[in-house]
Amino acid sequence: MALHEGLLTDLYEFAMARTYRVEGMAERAVFELFVRAQPGRNFLVAAGLEQALDYLERLRFDESDLAFLRRQTFGTPDFIDWLRSFRFEGDVDALPEGTVLFPNEPVLRVSAPLPQAQLVETRLLNLVHFQTLIASKAVRCVLAARGRALIDYGLRRAHGAEAGVLAARASWIAGFAGTATVEAGRAFGLPLYGTMAHAFVQAHGDETAAFLAFARANPGNAILLIDTYDTVAAARKVVAVARTLAAEGIALRAVRIDSGDLDALARAVRSVLDEGGLRETRIIASGGLDEDSIDALVRAGSPLDAFGVGSALACASDHPVLDCAYKLQSYAGGARRKRSTGKATWPGIKQVFRRAADDRYAGDTVALADEPIDGKPLLVPVMRAGHRVAPPESLDAIRARLRSEVDALPTALTQLAIAPPYPVEISPAIRALAAQLDAASR
Repeated sequence: MALHEGLLTDLYEFAMARTYRVEGMAERAVFELFVRAQPGRNFLVAAGLEQALDYLERLRFDESDLAFLRRQTFGTPDFIDWLRSFRFEGDVDALPEGTVLFPNEPVLRVSAPLPQAQLVETRLLNLVHFQTLIASKAVRCVLAARGRALIDYGLRRAHGAEAGVLAARASWIAGFAGTATVEAGRAFGLPLYGTMAHAFVQAHGDETAAFLAFARANPGNAILLIDTYDTVAAARKVVAVARTLAAEGIALRAVRIDSGDLDALARAVRSVLDEGGLRETRIIASGGLDEDSIDALVRAGSPLDAFGVGSALACASDHPVLDCAYKLQSYAGGARRKRSTGKATWPGIKQVFRRAADDRYAGDTVALADEPIDGKPLLVPVMRAGHRVAPPESLDAIRARLRSEVDALPTALTQLAIAPPYPVEISPAIRALAAQLDAASR
């Protein structure tokens, strides 16, 4: 099914944009995208900016889109003509991908004529929310693995094809070694990893025959799945198979265990492989793993060299949603504030300033963009008048940024256990502006 990206939005975005046009409300609006809370996480990771900018640059409505929209209640001739010539002309400032962030800090700021800024809300949230969610999950797996390799196995249970491919991208940013998703390898240049399925072993009937056939057909990727029947017995077969293959110039790279007591089985398999002279053959674990189970295996000293992480990663299964919002902060030069119970916003055009002490982050201040605040400003220009200000960053550069960001966090935040919150202050000027707007509205 081919999706029409211009229609990847909520109905009310079109209805509001059309109404703004009718009312002549086309002055500059500033919206900010932020996360209200981070349950189960000590920090979040900004991701998805590249896809968001690509969307804004390419957003168009073709004739089939317009024919469909013409049949809707808002599809008046003048509005259809506006959509036909639509080009996003706004400015965007954002946290660079790979930056750590915390609740109530703008991840992305859009400044554009009001109908344009409104129309792009849903897709921007869709793109930035998802990769931020997955990168924030993936980095916890990386911290738990303590230097052992991690592979994304998430496509088959991801919530759609785009989600699976973008989850692979987000996990690479977080520090994964690669992915099993072939399209992610093509689209983003990610290293590809894979073994065999249990069906391959079952189809052959004889386990040894299956191992020999796979290794001979894939000499550069001889990784054998050994838990179809009896894992330890299969490891002994691997030793015998390895001798046969060595005579043919084929080395076994690894074996994979996908079920059972991974710690006990890894120890038994390691012993069999070592006694058989296969000390260089690695052991990969998979099967329902997440950061907590990886952490437990590593703490136990299990002789596992790598982990495949699937459903828990691609679906962020413990906390599958971030409470993201995209809210109006200023229109026609005047600050705006939402006062809804439990969802009030801080008004004005904002910047995040990060302070450091002894090479560690010490606290952030969310302030008005023009306030003189101590610290490094985090939001940077990424788009002006609808065009990027610089070429896309490489994934390696984004990955390196996150690595340095994590190194600079207070140690407690890099543990899996939930730590006391990182200090994020709202500046006195923002609080005063909020009080002024509240008084005026009353």
